[in-house]
Amino acid sequence: MTDSNWSYTSNTPNLRLVRSYEVPVQPIQVSHVSVQYRQVKALEDVSVSVQPGRLTGLIGPNGAGKSTLLKAMLGLVPVTEGSVLYGEQALADKRDRIAYVPQRSQIDWQYPATVWDVVMMGRVRQAGFFRRFSTASRRKAQAALERVGMAEFRDRPIGQLSGGQQQRVFLARSLAQEADIFCFDEPFVGVDQKTETVLFQIFRSLANEGKVVLVVNHDLGESITHFDNLILLNRELIASGPREHVLNRDNLSQAYGGHVNFYAA
Repeated sequence: MTDSNWSYTSNTPNLRLVRSYEVPVQPIQVSHVSVQYRQVKALEDVSVSVQPGRLTGLIGPNGAGKSTLLKAMLGLVPVTEGSVLYGEQALADKRDRIAYVPQRSQIDWQYPATVWDVVMMGRVRQAGFFRRFSTASRRKAQAALERVGMAEFRDRPIGQLSGGQQQRVFLARSLAQEADIFCFDEPFVGVDQKTETVLFQIFRSLANEGKVVLVVNHDLGESITHFDNLILLNRELIASGPREHVLNRDNLSQAYGGHVNFYAA
């Protein structure tokens, strides 16, 4: 009994459903994207490719348009010109394949939800709105909490956690989605060293699984060495590609102006 995507096997006492092939994750193609707020151009003619299997950092000075580019890619702010494609479709039309964690400042931490409630939000699309969650969904949510080291806090109100704990819970929610594209907007702001280590470990494992992992990061310190690829932005694209090619003094001076200290290892 088969179809184009699944087959059944009976080599164990219980029948198992096995996926016969996986659709590979594709690059995101950003082509000539511009974004304008009233009379101010926040981004101008940005073209870049975000590759699966690579941990990609989006860096640049304050006001460079990093968060704007991420939101434009996801269809959260209107694009004045250009396109963002995943395969032959607009990336914004593939939201079922995207896990997005916004900046902490954009989240209402007083909302009356527990850690478990937040993580289960990652299963809503799979379960369907107004439907009960399956046992499988609950297991996936529990596994995500355990993966980020927050299982013991599952009944704690989200507003009672530290900044690092809150960020790990939202990472767990994104893992529970089982997405192909993971986008994080400044996830390291206000977190402790333990949380930063956990985040980078999971980002690396997702990249190793062939996912697209895009992280907005403002730090040019030692953490920059965790990234495989970098996108350097200051309202326009300065450079993109492997970290060692992007992090040179000419590019950084063009982006930041003047003398820039950065961790070069």
